[in-house]
Amino acid sequence: MPIEYYKIALGIFVCLVFVSLTTLFSYLLARLYITKVKKHAEEMHAKDMEYQTTLTETIVETQEQLLQNISRDLHDDAGQQITALNFQIENYKHDHPEEVERLSVLSQSLNHLSQSVRSISHSLSSQLVMQQDLGKAIRNEPERLQKNSRIQFGIAVSDAPLLLKDDEKLIIYRIFQESLNNCLKHARAKNINVELLASPKFKLSIKDDGKGFDLNEKSLSLGMITMKRRAELIGCTLQIASQPGQGTQLVLSRN
Repeated sequence: MPIEYYKIALGIFVCLVFVSLTTLFSYLLARLYITKVKKHAEEMHAKDMEYQTTLTETIVETQEQLLQNISRDLHDDAGQQITALNFQIENYKHDHPEEVERLSVLSQSLNHLSQSVRSISHSLSSQLVMQQDLGKAIRNEPERLQKNSRIQFGIAVSDAPLLLKDDEKLIIYRIFQESLNNCLKHARAKNINVELLASPKFKLSIKDDGKGFDLNEKSLSLGMITMKRRAELIGCTLQIASQPGQGTQLVLSRN
């Protein structure tokens, strides 16, 4: 009898060892599979992020090239045509002195149009933006827009130097322009306040008192999505806060 009990106990022990080893093997196999799936997911996510970054960079480059072409056409083609028209008017004034007073009004309007075209051309040109201080560019843009709008701008720009690369400066400026354009087209705002800080951390804030919108109900527009992706290219974050009837605030910052 003791021998039979020993055999039974041994059999139970062997079974327990076998079950334990099977369980351990299954656990290790499951862990290996989970690790492999997780690694694959991380690789796919990294590839997707790389693809999104490359796509955004391509879109930004294409947009900049388009803006450059428009800027050049405005400066060269439209500007030259306005100059030619003004020259013809001046000649007509010389030949018809009795029409000088009436034609002077037209000349003045053409001069204003020429200045507007030149201002828009400079605003679109990436070379001019990169050549000047970002703070100065941000001050100049509202001044240009205010001539054709009843919106009041409040501008607060830090005196501290902004240590930015050319591509960073250009992307920040384009985000700023897009934000102002959204305010002018959609917000129905009366006041827009702009704040640019260089220290202790870079921050650009654009706040309006327009109609606002519900972020929970309205998905971000393509323009806002593009602005967010532009910000990510230079290591910044773009936060958007808005409520119906309480305006909208965009904050571009670097951690």
